[in-house]
Amino acid sequence: MAKKAKQNVDKIVKKVNKEFEKTSSQIEGLVNDALKQFDSLQNQVQEPVRKLLKEIDELRDREMKRFHEEFERRLNEFHELQSSILERLGVASKEAGKEVKKLTDEVSKEAKTAAKDAAPKKTTKASSKAKTATSQPAAKKPAAKKPATKKAPAAKAAKPVDKSDLTLVKGIGPATAKKMKDAGITSIDQIANPSEADQEMLKAFSNIKGYSQLSAEAKKVN
Repeated sequence: MAKKAKQNVDKIVKKVNKEFEKTSSQIEGLVNDALKQFDSLQNQVQEPVRKLLKEIDELRDREMKRFHEEFERRLNEFHELQSSILERLGVASKEAGKEVKKLTDEVSKEAKTAAKDAAPKKTTKASSKAKTATSQPAAKKPAAKKPATKKAPAAKAAKPVDKSDLTLVKGIGPATAKKMKDAGITSIDQIANPSEADQEMLKAFSNIKGYSQLSAEAKKVN
């Protein structure tokens, strides 16, 4: 009787162990499935976030590049305007200085010539003076020469305008002038009285300061 009871207990233990192993396998399978789903969900969340961060970085780079390009363009326009102003001021001062110096030199030269001609000639020997005094009744004084009249410097003939120099037009600096020539605008006349083709070429420079007044400024040069 005891032996039969022991067998029944062993069967129950084996059955319980078998059920426990089965349940453990199911639980382990569920845990693995849950981990797989969690990894998949994590990847699904991370991918849009990475994509969004990448788009933000690209947008920031584009905006920074655009800002730098705009800054460089504005800076170049300022430098062109500054160069144009300094160049015109320098040329005007230089030409005025040359005219004043030339006129001063001419006046000084004529004054020296007049003073030299007006001075009486000196005799070098005393014996000559005595001889002249005894032999001749009276020595005639040398007639004083009239001072030479100062001639007014002849007015310079006006130089023809170099119409190929686009920087003569107010608002066009050296850098802009070079770009215009490269584009086909090689004469001030093309700006003052542009043809349809010239107008199309000039549109490429509509962003420069004072663009709307370029034609009027060019006509002033002509």
